[in-house]
Amino acid sequence: MDTAKKNQVGAFLQNHAMVILMILVAIVVGILKPNFISGANFKNLSVNTAVRFIVALGVSGCLITKGTDLSAGRLVGLGACISGVLLQRIDYSDRFFPGLPDMPIIVALLIAVAVCSIFGIANGLIISYLKVPPFLTTLGMQIFVYGICLVFTGAKPIGGFKKSYTGFANIAFINGYLSVLVIVAFICGLYMWFLYNKTRHGKYMYAIGGNESAAEVAGINTKATLIRIYMLASIMYALAGFLWAAKSGGTSVNMGQGYELEAIAACTIGGVSVNGGVGRVSGILVGVLVFELLKISLQFMGVETSYTYIVQGLVIIIAVALDLRKYLAKK
Repeated sequence: MDTAKKNQVGAFLQNHAMVILMILVAIVVGILKPNFISGANFKNLSVNTAVRFIVALGVSGCLITKGTDLSAGRLVGLGACISGVLLQRIDYSDRFFPGLPDMPIIVALLIAVAVCSIFGIANGLIISYLKVPPFLTTLGMQIFVYGICLVFTGAKPIGGFKKSYTGFANIAFINGYLSVLVIVAFICGLYMWFLYNKTRHGKYMYAIGGNESAAEVAGINTKATLIRIYMLASIMYALAGFLWAAKSGGTSVNMGQGYELEAIAACTIGGVSVNGGVGRVSGILVGVLVFELLKISLQFMGVETSYTYIVQGLVIIIAVALDLRKYLAKK
């Protein structure tokens, strides 16, 4: 093998090290635990991947512009709680709004999206106009949204959803293997792919991630673009919360906790650079799928939940470290 091919192989292994490692782990678990490769596990994997893929799509735009969004998980929880209280059965004894008339599902979703969008717009305004770093802005928003959700729900679990709401999330095709959540996630992925690759918004987003100052000199309205990015991210979080609450049949303020870290890790594994300007929707899907495979593999191997957090944390650190190595190698 000549030097050029060796370099190509080395570059491929470095760029896809985490993906290759996770696939190998899944293969080993599949050999050791025959039930791992089963229809039931596939359905579980696909549904978990679908919801987290939607969250990761929202986070990806923030990362591509050298930002981040630590409020993602709490906005998922807020979207879930808003959807839940609006879609409880009329005859439910512990109804949150006793006098509220029966509400169409789509109206509840739009309300959840509208409320979460306010916080996304606020993130974009603070980051673009006040120049507060995205990390600090969204960290503060994470705590703020959590507090709002606690006050709103009284920290009580929310249940008693009407059948049309929970039934929607449990619709499945092809003998139950293709969940409607997967279809919704696929549509979201197609939309984001089009937005990122075929529109001016996508071009502006990558330009800002590459060099924000140069983008401004080129005439790009960076402030408006950043506001749209964070607003769109919050819409994705609201949708994910709406779907996950329906699938779970109940919700609480803690739904979505930690999803932002999983999304950032999945995006990084999938090739979205924390240094900005790089990222593809297909890579995000691969990253989410790989991260979910890791978690399910650990469960099948009987690893205690406490230790799975340690492994996930190490994966995040390694993924970011590898991304930084690629960035430094290009300089």
